[in-house]
Amino acid sequence: MLKALAMALSATLLVACGAETATTAATAAALKKQELEQAQKTKEQVQQKIGESMQQLQQSTQQRAEE
Repeated sequence: MLKALAMALSATLLVACGAETATTAATAAALKKQELEQAQKTKEQVQQKIGESMQQLQQSTQQRAEE
């Protein structure tokens, strides 16, 4: 009986450990998703700023050419 109890306890601990591992993995995946979304937003902002800078450069070049 003691052996069966020990095996049941061991099995319970292993299941709990597996659940904790799964929860940790899910949390890590959610954090990684947030990081990727933020990186995408940052990339879009940088691309927009580059586009605006290129427009300003073109306008400046055109103004100098007209002078």
